[in-house]
Amino acid sequence: IMWTTWTSLLDDMIGVGDMVLLEPLNEDSFINNLKKRFDHNEVYTYIGSVVISINPYRSLPIYTPEKVEEYRNRNFYELSPHIFALSDEAYRSLRDQDKDQCILITGESGAGKTEASKLVMSYVAAVCGKGAEVNQVKEQLLQSNPVLEGKNLSEYGKYMDIEFDFKGDPLGGVISNYLLEKSRVVKQPRGERNFHIFYQILSGASEEFLCKLKLERDFSRYNYLGLDSARVNGVDDASNFRTVRNAMQIVGFMDHETQSVFEVVAAVLKLGNIEFKPESRANGLDESKIKDKNGKMRLEICELTGIDQSVLERAFSFRTVEAKQEKVSTTLNVAQAYYARDALAKNLYSRLFSWLVTRINESIKAQTKVRKKVMGVLDIYGFEIFEDNSFEQFIINYCNEKLQQIFIELTLKEEQEEYIREGIEWTHIEYFNNAIICDLIENNQTGILAMLDEECLRPGTVTDDTFLEKLNQVCATHQHFESRMSKCSRFLNDTSLPHSCFRIQHYAGKVMYQVEGFVDKNNDLLYRDLSQAMWKANHSLIKALFPEGNPAKINLKRPPTAGSQFKASVATLMKNLQTKNPNYIRCIKPNDKKAAHVFNEALVCHQIRYLGLLENVRVRRAGYAFRQPYEPCLERYKMLCKQTWPHWRGPARAGVEVLFNELGIPEEEFSFGRSKIFIRNPRTLFKLEDLRKQRLEDLATLIGKIYRGWKCRTRFLLMKKCQIIIASWYRRYSQQQKYQKIKSSAITVQSYIRGWKVSFLSLQLSLFEEMQKYFLEMKNKMPSLSPIDKNWPARPYLFLDSTHKELKRIFHLWRCKKYRDQFTDQQKLIYEEKLEASELFKDKKALYPASVGQPFQGAYLEISENPKYKKLKDAVDEKIIIAEVVNKINRANGKAASRIFLLTKNNVLLADQKSGTIKSEVPLGDVTKVSMSSQNDGFFAVHLKEGSEAASKGDFLLSSDHLIEMATKLYRTTLSQTKQKLNIEISDEYVSCLLKSAFASMQLAKKSSV
Repeated sequence: IMWTTWTSLLDDMIGVGDMVLLEPLNEDSFINNLKKRFDHNEVYTYIGSVVISINPYRSLPIYTPEKVEEYRNRNFYELSPHIFALSDEAYRSLRDQDKDQCILITGESGAGKTEASKLVMSYVAAVCGKGAEVNQVKEQLLQSNPVLEGKNLSEYGKYMDIEFDFKGDPLGGVISNYLLEKSRVVKQPRGERNFHIFYQILSGASEEFLCKLKLERDFSRYNYLGLDSARVNGVDDASNFRTVRNAMQIVGFMDHETQSVFEVVAAVLKLGNIEFKPESRANGLDESKIKDKNGKMRLEICELTGIDQSVLERAFSFRTVEAKQEKVSTTLNVAQAYYARDALAKNLYSRLFSWLVTRINESIKAQTKVRKKVMGVLDIYGFEIFEDNSFEQFIINYCNEKLQQIFIELTLKEEQEEYIREGIEWTHIEYFNNAIICDLIENNQTGILAMLDEECLRPGTVTDDTFLEKLNQVCATHQHFESRMSKCSRFLNDTSLPHSCFRIQHYAGKVMYQVEGFVDKNNDLLYRDLSQAMWKANHSLIKALFPEGNPAKINLKRPPTAGSQFKASVATLMKNLQTKNPNYIRCIKPNDKKAAHVFNEALVCHQIRYLGLLENVRVRRAGYAFRQPYEPCLERYKMLCKQTWPHWRGPARAGVEVLFNELGIPEEEFSFGRSKIFIRNPRTLFKLEDLRKQRLEDLATLIGKIYRGWKCRTRFLLMKKCQIIIASWYRRYSQQQKYQKIKSSAITVQSYIRGWKVSFLSLQLSLFEEMQKYFLEMKNKMPSLSPIDKNWPARPYLFLDSTHKELKRIFHLWRCKKYRDQFTDQQKLIYEEKLEASELFKDKKALYPASVGQPFQGAYLEISENPKYKKLKDAVDEKIIIAEVVNKINRANGKAASRIFLLTKNNVLLADQKSGTIKSEVPLGDVTKVSMSSQNDGFFAVHLKEGSEAASKGDFLLSSDHLIEMATKLYRTTLSQTKQKLNIEISDEYVSCLLKSAFASMQLAKKSSV
């Protein structure tokens, strides 16, 4: 099933994308909806065609070139809320419908107004035409922003007209109105800083450039710079200074012009450091003098401005008043001198700013005189409601009242025009008309600004208190004016309203103004002496900023007041806006800390009130809350009706009528226009959305089920067809392969057999020759016949490896046999005894290695030949195997006695060495064990069978130099006679065993004596 895809801001909507659809509509639900969207990085929300922008204080990936293309040429409500949607709508209306546009951006400082204006201009620059000339114009327009931002905090606002040709390509621009808060030069509100350019110069200028400007990098050296907010997190003043200089170069400033601008800025900073001291004159009046010990400060300021020191000093000490043909010169006291200094600093800065605006306009203005289309961008501060509100807050709130008035008028006008265009009956909408507040402020006879101007111009003593008295007289009965000193008795006991204040009930709420400073700020006087001193400067730019200082052009007429100038500017602005189609962006800052992910509900609520956003929603939804062309409406909801699903063949309006009748929506909830359906209540729209969501889930389930069945059936049929084809081809292929394999195998077997026969015969012949050669070489390389010779010739071929090893083994066995055949029987017996000794004592007795080289003699005593042992010889009638002198250890006292140890075939005998008398005779069968230690000693013990006659005296503990030989022969003789192996125990524990045996023998001897 295929159909056209229509997107909408209702798709995947977080919270409510358009506040007109919010239910219920109240302040809490309004704030909660903004917070919910803010937490999900949705910083834009609509009120109809108005965009609410919340500053995220971080970079978001929603301003990429891909996003620009996504919103390009798309319907306003087609995608999720975005500033690009409003920019595209305004640009296309200007290009395609030939309607001049104006984008009004409001909000307080830090809400992102300047960033919003940049985004609007960058979007328009991205979607309009291309080309070298067009690109240059776009770059100049974009770079005019940084130049003015450095000089101003956007504290009041700016208005810029961008001019386009009939194709929609930019031709140039004009900054026609800019409202500057010049009082900020000399004094800043708590927590805020002076204009950016001061900090940018001190942070980003090179040491050489600072030296030329007579400046030092330390902020604390300048009285005009507030130190509590000098550094701002996330603001790189040094980088911004480089941006400003680069922007000035792109816009078209010459090098000497840039130098002159920064010299004037430096002079303003230096002026703030001038201090005054009083000096008494002869006539008794106080005169102010500049407090400068070494004159360095005066010299630096005069070098920067090109003014003679004496001229500057006189301008700060005297004031000349001219009336007709008379001139009166009076001295200035210290307070008046400080006022003159601050007035000069403010005028220098504000006039420099006006010059910059004029200079930029010269660079960016359209060069052709063809008819132009215009898009205005107004970046202006919203309502100000502070703890202390003065003249600046009063005039900006007046401007916002006028903007609110035009907003309501144009919004209602737009609604009425759409209703008439669609053929829907227009019903009167009740709303608060703030024209009465505007009249309170701007009325030429009884307005507050008129009263202020009248008070400033009248002769006599004029103070802020006299101004308040006049207000109390003229405005006392006005329902939006409140003062404790007025004739209206209802505020006499209002302690929240001080006597020196008055309160105005604006559309955004009540604001209390302190009258202190109203008169001075409205006068905004600059003494003529200072103007003339500036005109005398050798600095071309400063001279141009003060044309009234020219003595040839002296004008005795009093200059217009700040209030009247502002009123005229607002009137011009309103007249300009009336000729254009308005587009609104309301900027909100979520917190005062400029921190990401922080949403302060109280602060946001305050801004919602003074921006009048709830009032905007109520006006917008007073008639119908939602409207949509028939085609997208039918496409979005056609699945809710069987008659319109999946395709409607008739007109879209007829389809929508059938759809709404089928759904049973009450007729009072909607109306049919010529091209749009109008829905009165948001609940009706949300009901449609809920039904659509449920139906989409059902359709998704149905489509999924049908698709899975179709997919499985198609796959099965395809697999079945493939299986048949594959099986037939495989059987054919298998038989062919089997035949080829059998044939190939037969050929291979035949070839292998023939080859094997040939190679076998060849191999036999070759092998025979190699074997013959091998045996002949072996004959010539035979090693010696010594059994210990390990030499053996290397094998010539690997295949002879096993044969070679076998021959080596056979030869060695043969060689050993030949060697053994040389021995006599006596030699064989000796070697057998040595071999036996090796098996018994090797690696067990430390004495063994020394005995290996000693021959076993056996008869170490010549018994038969020595007459001394004749008696012993006669007593022994057997063959003596061993005759050796040993030491017998006495078990009682450990003393050693020499004894003759005799071993015969059947007995072991111990005889006295001197007399030859036999002391002990033990049959070999009674000897059970011979034990010895593993050490290098000759001690050994002969253990006797218990219960034997010889055992009555205990085991023998003997010591001999021929221990290994004696033990070996005793072992062999015992094995020969008894057919049992004698136990030879080699252990370091044998001594303890002997002691136990000796103890047992002693006990047995005692019993025998008893």
